[in-house]
Amino acid sequence: MGMFSLPWWGYVVVTVVYCQLTIMAVTLYLHRSQSHRSLSMHPILSHFCRFWLWMTTGMVTKDWVAIHRKHHAKCETVDDPHSPQVLGLKKVLLEGSELYRSEAKNQETLDRYGLGTPDDWIERNLYSPHSAWGIYSMFLINVICFGPLGLTISAIQMMWIPIHAAGVINGIGHFLGYRNFETPDAATNITPIAFWIGGEELHNNHHAYPTSAKFSVRPWEFDIGWLYIRLFGLFGLAKARKVPPIELSALQGSVITGQTLQDLIYNRFQVMATYTKSVLAPTLKAEIAHLKQNGKDALAKQLHRRRKPLVKSTELLPDWQHMANDCQKLDQVVQLKHKLQAIWEKTYASQQELIEAFQHWCKEAESTGIASLKEFAQYIQGYRLKSAR
Repeated sequence: MGMFSLPWWGYVVVTVVYCQLTIMAVTLYLHRSQSHRSLSMHPILSHFCRFWLWMTTGMVTKDWVAIHRKHHAKCETVDDPHSPQVLGLKKVLLEGSELYRSEAKNQETLDRYGLGTPDDWIERNLYSPHSAWGIYSMFLINVICFGPLGLTISAIQMMWIPIHAAGVINGIGHFLGYRNFETPDAATNITPIAFWIGGEELHNNHHAYPTSAKFSVRPWEFDIGWLYIRLFGLFGLAKARKVPPIELSALQGSVITGQTLQDLIYNRFQVMATYTKSVLAPTLKAEIAHLKQNGKDALAKQLHRRRKPLVKSTELLPDWQHMANDCQKLDQVVQLKHKLQAIWEKTYASQQELIEAFQHWCKEAESTGIASLKEFAQYIQGYRLKSAR
């Protein structure tokens, strides 16, 4: 028997608390603070998280940060350490921890993406070279406190991150779920109520605003990590550096300025999502109805079956030109979407060139005579963001 004798539900509570402390340390310390610098943490809280992770997971800060930063830099490519789009969902779900350990041995990854992580005495002499010592210590503490059941508690602790973070977030979070933003990767929000994995379930939101300390962006979304930040903030232990921007969509304009351009580029994923919702989706729906009214049921069904890839993809469907001949209004909307997408990709263009490109796009959109396109062009020209970045 251990030092503490608890009812069965007491051991469950202890296990859940342990696991939630671990995921809190991952999302606040490793992810939001160390990887993306979106959160400032008091040294006391920061070191507690580092110590707790050493005791419960054996993860080294530099390794985790480097792998995660590389994931963002190489997302959904063969160089992504854990993309289910490349490696398959089954492999990432079942072998997520193995993929992490394999990439942690890549010194080039650590050197290039692990800059700015702790390099103090305790990191060099204890945490990094002896990452297993903490795990052994935690096993011993749990056995002393809870007897043989302490082994079960420790085992569940050890499985928590590999299953939920390395598997669920890196796997399902890039495969299934809903998307608020048209990010170039496949990141999804697994659920709008994100508490079981520290708020990391809102993965599409995070990929849209990687430097934001807050992952929830819609009124119905809940990020428990943000709740932790607000609570720690009351005691001066944590402070968000950046949060998602707020649109001032009521403004109207006719000339795109440098500030307009800056705001459009920063919030481009939201702008593209707005285009899809307010222009492409309703036009697609109207086109399908129009085809049915004109007796072209086969083409209407074909277009209906392709509606999701047509709305979500940044690439034209292989047989789009065949359908476009009978859907001229939809074709204009689709082509203009890709032209707008191409403007974001002009990474080497000057500010003036980008302003001219947006102005030209707005004039072309207005010239189509399509009401939703005209409204969207006005939305772009008067685009402003409220929150500071």
